[in-house]
Order: sequence, then structure tokens, then C-alpha cells
Amino acid sequence: MATIETINASVYDYPRYYDLVFGSDWKAEFEFLLDCFEKHIPDGAGRLFEPACGTGRLLFRLKKAGYQVSGCDLNQKAVDYCNGRLAKHKLAESAFVADMADFRLATKCDAAFNMINSFRHLTTEADARAHLKCIANSLRTGGLYVLGIHLTPTAGNATEEESWSARRGNLSVISRIWLLERKLEDRMERYGMTFDVYTPTRTFRLVDELALRTYTAEQFFELVDSVGNVTIAEVYDFRYRIDLPIEVGPRTEDAVFVLRKTTS
Repeated sequence: MATIETINASVYDYPRYYDLVFGSDWKAEFEFLLDCFEKHIPDGAGRLFEPACGTGRLLFRLKKAGYQVSGCDLNQKAVDYCNGRLAKHKLAESAFVADMADFRLATKCDAAFNMINSFRHLTTEADARAHLKCIANSLRTGGLYVLGIHLTPTAGNATEEESWSARRGNLSVISRIWLLERKLEDRMERYGMTFDVYTPTRTFRLVDELALRTYTAEQFFELVDSVGNVTIAEVYDFRYRIDLPIEVGPRTEDAVFVLRKTTS
């Protein structure tokens, strides 16, 4: 059996492959966001913001739907990919490079969203709080932040491995992520991650490692409380059913928090 070519690199530096893997599930998230805006912002949402926007899989679709949407990401290649896709659809290029724990918007928005666990890349409490404060400063009073994260359950077993596959034309990518180390006392998990990439002329594997901060439900609630002008309006799970909010319990792992800015 031939040995597969291996490249040790950040998967975020390969936005085309990243977008194929994580962009295929956009529809449920997109429709859920529309439902959230309708349910939780009675006077309407027009201006949106996405921290850690990556390839813009949701950003550009919301723009096409008529919203004013901007986003930031720390990775220049992801931002270039996002702006390129906006330009391809004849939309204004509105993604920019910035740290999601240290940014400022010129105009306040009605809602912000971060759907796939990017928040946990902020590995310190100070950075996590700074991020939520930046979001709060970017929202008008009454505005929403829709934040999807994986919590660490305090009962039962946490998920330790996941795999996805996707195909677009002659390009196919199989992704796998698995737990390498969990130190709950240090609030840290390390994961291995691979993209197996198949093209008509080449097959190779991208190998990466991720460090993520852990949150029990109680730890997340305490973080939100520490911000001061943000409250939890509702919680959902990854079924994205606007008619089925959930009560967070000791076994809750996949959660979508709808946070509301309460005061200026």
C-alpha cells in the first residue's frame, strides 16, 4: 500500500478544503439564524457581524439575503477567501483581519453570530471575557449574539472523536478530529485533526493540532455574568429548532446560546 503524502500545517491555511468540510451544513444554521432574528429581535435585524468568520460560508449567504454583514478572522488566507467569494457574487468585500478578542466596529450591529465552536480557541479567561466585551460594545442595546459551543458535560461521557466527509465536483475531503489530551483543571483540551484530500491528480493528508478551552455549563454561565451587560435569552442545541429551546443540564454538550446585550 502506497504511503499517503503528509503535510503538517494549519487546516485554516487551506480555506478551500476547510470550506468544503465545514461549509456543507450551512443551510440549517442559516435558517436558524433567520428564525432567531425574527423571534428575538422584534424590531428587526439589518446589520450583522461574524467574529472568526473564516471562509464566510454564512456571511456571504446572509449578504445575498439582504443583510449588511461584516466579519473578522485572524487568518489572512481565510479572509482573502471570504472576500474573494463575496466579490465573485458581486457583493462588497467586508471581511477583515482582526483578533476576535480585540476589535472595534465603526457602526453598531443588531446581531452577531459564531456558530461552530471558534469561541473555544480563546484559551484564557481574560481573552474569552475580552471577546464578549468586544461583542457587547459592537451591539446595540437589545442586540443578540448567537454563540454555538461544545460544553464539557459533568455527567456521562464527552464526545472524543468526530469525522466528516464532503465532496464538490472532483474534490473530496475526509476530516477527522480526536482527543489527544484533556486537563479539566487547566481548562484545556488538545485535539488532533486531519484532512484527507482527494483530487484527480493528488492525494494527501493535512495534519494539525488544536488547543481549545473547556467550559462546563456553570463555567460558561459565570463567564457571561462577569461581562455585566450581557444575559442569556435562550439556549438551543445543534438540531437548530427554534421551537425547541433547551434547559442546560449536566449532560448538555452541544449548545447554542442566544445572548442579549441589556445596557449600553
